[in-house]
Amino acid sequence: MLDDVLPLLRCPLCGRSLEARATSVSCSTGHSFDVARQGYLGLLPGDAQLGSADTAEMVTARERFLGGGHFDLLADALAAEAERALEAGPDGGVLDLGAGTGWYLSRVLERLPGRAGMALDLSKHALRRAARAHERIGAVAADAWRPLPVRDTAVALALSVFAPRDGAELARVLEPGGTLLVVVPTERHLAELVEGLGLLSVDERKRERLAAKLDPHFGAAHVSQLEWTLELSRAAVGDAVAMGPSGAHADPAALTAALAALPEPVAVTASVQLSVRRR
Repeated sequence: MLDDVLPLLRCPLCGRSLEARATSVSCSTGHSFDVARQGYLGLLPGDAQLGSADTAEMVTARERFLGGGHFDLLADALAAEAERALEAGPDGGVLDLGAGTGWYLSRVLERLPGRAGMALDLSKHALRRAARAHERIGAVAADAWRPLPVRDTAVALALSVFAPRDGAELARVLEPGGTLLVVVPTERHLAELVEGLGLLSVDERKRERLAAKLDPHFGAAHVSQLEWTLELSRAAVGDAVAMGPSGAHADPAALTAALAALPEPVAVTASVQLSVRRR
């Protein structure tokens, strides 16, 4: 619910606190922001660039794929780390940066009774789903690469799952002693699809670049690697492609032909790195 997260937010234009109105929120300076009828709050500045936002097709594919249980192991690992981090930790809210449909955040909140969750994303199509993913989620339109509309030290736990991350901003919004959970793919993630369908591969320097962004602001990371085998139907493979950046770059006709040539089910490797960092 937006009411639960409003005290954690700030005006993206002047940084002041926000108060709820009938169908909007505003600050004492008079800046006003609409609440969409689908339940999410728009806190994007007028010059926001939406070109990188997930499309309706990407969001629908992701919802089907995650709903199929293929990444349940990852969601359970995130929720367990979140529970451990906050057993005796600070009392603030939970932020999911680049939250998409709110699927991971909702799984985490199930293990954290009473915590409010903020789902921040650039895509209105994703936010419509995130707003109803869990009763304690407040969905907010925001750009991960700009100053976040979140108050200083308002957050006890932050998530970045296959999403952009700005180390300085995450450190600002986390309470002292707060925890950041980051999930990035390894070079083996969906490797069979990368090779068989010509998809975008994971940058070999991804973990190096991640460390460069976060090391100046956080303590040493505790890192674990999760790897499991997915048994996917051709339809699920299509969703795995369509829900990520490869879907926008693939030739539709060539992809359709390649999917039709796959055996069924297809054995695919899921491989991710989960790092736990303290502010």
